[in-house]
Amino acid sequence: MLVMESTLPQFVVSVQAEDHEPLAPTPILFALCQSVLEGGAEGLRVANLELIRRLKAEHPTLPIIALHKPYPLPTHPKEVVYITRRLEDALALAEAGADVIALDATPRDREESLSFIVASLKSNFPQLKVMGDIDSLASAAYALDAGVDVLSTTLSGYTLESQTTETTPDFALLEKLVKTHPATPIYLEGRVWHPQEVERALDLGAFGVVIGSAITRPHQITARFNSAF
Repeated sequence: MLVMESTLPQFVVSVQAEDHEPLAPTPILFALCQSVLEGGAEGLRVANLELIRRLKAEHPTLPIIALHKPYPLPTHPKEVVYITRRLEDALALAEAGADVIALDATPRDREESLSFIVASLKSNFPQLKVMGDIDSLASAAYALDAGVDVLSTTLSGYTLESQTTETTPDFALLEKLVKTHPATPIYLEGRVWHPQEVERALDLGAFGVVIGSAITRPHQITARFNSAF
């Protein structure tokens, strides 16, 4: 049995919006969260402190995976670490009520080391779990050495080292991660658009799947249909 199997959600929906988007206000994001929960989501991945607090007030036992992103996003996002880059941001997420903190766990330059952030988080919040967003097998090893508890393929295709023209999830990386780290919960995240891809991920041994744009980004969903006209 995988560690923490009973405490981590399998079906996670990412509910996020950039500051300039129509969905960005917290009440709208909260309504979107309520909708995906009604649809069967077991956990949420969010990047809004106010939203975390409100969700925990309404749903105390709801598993929340939280992250911090700067807005606007960096001009060259594939070149820099920007997902929960600082301990200060990670601690704020934990204080708001997050159960899991997701952070960039690639071995790229950062002001504070990954191991320092992870150790500090666990020292201040012993029950907290840390999710490492990685882009490769090498990043996974680096992340686990730094003390993360869970891995996600979030950054595959979104770093200079893992650039791709693929529009489908990185099943190859998922399969390698599952075989190399069988005791670690592995999530598939990134470019998941179809239920069949979820089924394939689970067949390959993924602990769970994080789905974002296909469910909660109406402008991207609409653009996919618009391309057919």
